Amino acid sequence: MTVLVFLFSLLAGMAIGMPIAYALLFCGVALMTFLGLTSNVVSFDSQILAQRLVDGADNFALLAVPFFVLAGEFMNAGGLTRRIINLAMAWVGHLRGGLGYVAVLAAIIMAALSGSAVADTAALATLLIPMMRDAGYSVGRSAGLIAAGGIIAPIIPPSIGLIVFGVVGNVSIIKLFMAGIVPGLLMGLAIGIAWWLVSKRENVPVQPRMVMAERMKHTLNGLLALALPVVIIGGMKLGVFTPTEAAVVAVVYSFLVGTLVYRELKLRQLYSLVLSAGKTTAVVMFLVSAAMVSAWLITVANIPAQVVDLIEPLLENPKLLMLVLMLVILLVGTALDFTPTVLILTPVLMPVVLKAGIDPVYFGVMFILNNAIGLITPPVGNVLNVICGVAKIGLDQAFKGVLPFLAAHLTVLFTLVLFPQIVTVPLQWWFR
Repeated sequence: MTVLVFLFSLLAGMAIGMPIAYALLFCGVALMTFLGLTSNVVSFDSQILAQRLVDGADNFALLAVPFFVLAGEFMNAGGLTRRIINLAMAWVGHLRGGLGYVAVLAAIIMAALSGSAVADTAALATLLIPMMRDAGYSVGRSAGLIAAGGIIAPIIPPSIGLIVFGVVGNVSIIKLFMAGIVPGLLMGLAIGIAWWLVSKRENVPVQPRMVMAERMKHTLNGLLALALPVVIIGGMKLGVFTPTEAAVVAVVYSFLVGTLVYRELKLRQLYSLVLSAGKTTAVVMFLVSAAMVSAWLITVANIPAQVVDLIEPLLENPKLLMLVLMLVILLVGTALDFTPTVLILTPVLMPVVLKAGIDPVYFGVMFILNNAIGLITPPVGNVLNVICGVAKIGLDQAFKGVLPFLAAHLTVLFTLVLFPQIVTVPLQWWFR
């Protein structure tokens, strides 16, 4: 009965048009009332609600979110994004369908800089869609490729999604970061292969090959941008700084490079960039805080134990359990946005995963990868909506264009379900 109260109150809140954060709070109030956590004045204890809401945001690890968001703003305004695209163009732009490979390579590099799928997609699409349109590429297919490349950002560190999962699921964020590197690169490889298969059918002109001197020029211009993920990942691997401190390093680094080296980031832009980062952070933090209320009540109501009882026959077969969980998450991801899915399902599924003996770090990466795929599936898919706005195409055209690359990402997902060693073995090497 408790599970039904949880699901009905949450879905009812969303059905009447409540923002997700308020629907989560409404769900918390419903659970409080059902469990009898009431005061003498009202049917629920507002002090518990307020305290848990504050506690949800009072977490040192979550400080990484605003700093990584701000770092992404500085990178785009400071010219780092454009130099990454120029670097990719120098080395793979001359291949048949070369602009597509540029998009894939740039998406992988950008993922290691910002950690935001929406921000990366918008930045890459703004620069590449006009170039691909002018070169004669199919706009729908090009938009689909860039959208599919954008969702690599939540997997490769520094990932805001992995930070949120680590906080809610009480899993090491550093281990999640390191475990996301190989799956993220596999996602890039998979959509690169898909683009190779697709581009063979399209008759587009081949870009001229750059001479070596020009290639080296673009490479040198992009070195400072490429150095940032090395600094972040290397610093965390060596124990120099935590993920939160790494976010601060990213902000300082991108600000100094953008203002003093590239000189494209102007001081007059700081207010608007900080304001934009603040608005994004406020949305994420309010969602996290509201979800922590529901997460605490989920634990009090013993809902995870009830879910464990429901799927007890699968606990003896971790791979089959993972397959079932991935299918459920994939279905939920088509209807819910990325962050709410992570916040709602993590406290419910983590006890199940631990009971089955599945590595929580491995599950975390798979969970975030699966949710990232939801960003390019209608009707909610935020990244798909962003690419439609930038490319000025309809949702149907964008979804048709993304289908080959969606299939590539799903292939990676289910390959990792069958062969978890692809994730766990490199992780063991990182922390040996």
